[in-house]
Amino acid sequence: MKLFSGSAHTELSDKIAQYLGAEIGKIERRRFSDGEYWVKYRENIRGHDVFLLQPTHPPADNLMELLIMIDAARRASAARITAVIPYFGYARQDRKDKPRVAITARLIANILQAATTDRILTMDLHTAQLQGFFDIPVDHLYSSYIFVEHFRKISGSDLVVVSPDVGGIAMARSYAQQLNASIAFIDKRRTEHNESEVMNVIGNVKDKTVLIIDDIVDTAGSICKAAKRLKELNCGPIHVACTHALLSGPAIERVGSIELEEFVVSDTIPLHTAAKDSGKFTVLSMAKVFGEAIRRIHYGESLSYLFL
Repeated sequence: MKLFSGSAHTELSDKIAQYLGAEIGKIERRRFSDGEYWVKYRENIRGHDVFLLQPTHPPADNLMELLIMIDAARRASAARITAVIPYFGYARQDRKDKPRVAITARLIANILQAATTDRILTMDLHTAQLQGFFDIPVDHLYSSYIFVEHFRKISGSDLVVVSPDVGGIAMARSYAQQLNASIAFIDKRRTEHNESEVMNVIGNVKDKTVLIIDDIVDTAGSICKAAKRLKELNCGPIHVACTHALLSGPAIERVGSIELEEFVVSDTIPLHTAAKDSGKFTVLSMAKVFGEAIRRIHYGESLSYLFL
């Protein structure tokens, strides 16, 4: 087994390596003056099982770096190349919902396969059906493996798990089952990208502790509008959890403007310095989940233990 990290999230890569009792392999990265990447492995990987650790959050350079690492590993005769992508970028563009638009998630899948990736390991895809875009094995992990343990402190009949939209009902139902909670969801309509309007709350939230679950928080508009609407309905304390905390634009300011018990995020992508400094976010590491998945893939063991 050989682990190599891209430059997008070395902190998570180090934690995964520590869990495995391994070391991050030596890789040299340079940039030409025009910004082009250059990659060279500084150790022999011929015949090895190679895992390349790199989330593909913006900018697109992160994706490009991963592709170059894959190509370099293939040309260095690696036996198998697994792209470990904690956050799979462009996953929200998974269908043609308007005329003359791209299905970019499928395009990214095609590019990764064209780069001769043998396997994909990722977490909380925006829609699980994205696995069908690939003709190679995709191991889809869930942050609930870590999050559920954190939220057991508030589990019980007084807890309601809320999905901020219809698309997240399956995720909310999974949490509700594990936490012995009821479920509710918000019927919203999105007028523009990163713009949504809360319409109705389906389910009983009055006087209940609320846990809002989402896979991606970008500008935090949906989450904040949902929280404000729930407060109008006289709910109890509000907890929020999301896997991929992009927190772009006014997200941090918006989160600071609403009353929350806690806002829990994972470390699939690095948390912005401003978000860390705000003191509003609790970060739970997914290194254990990825580390155990990598170990099981390498030794040919089942991953179902990690699927909650």
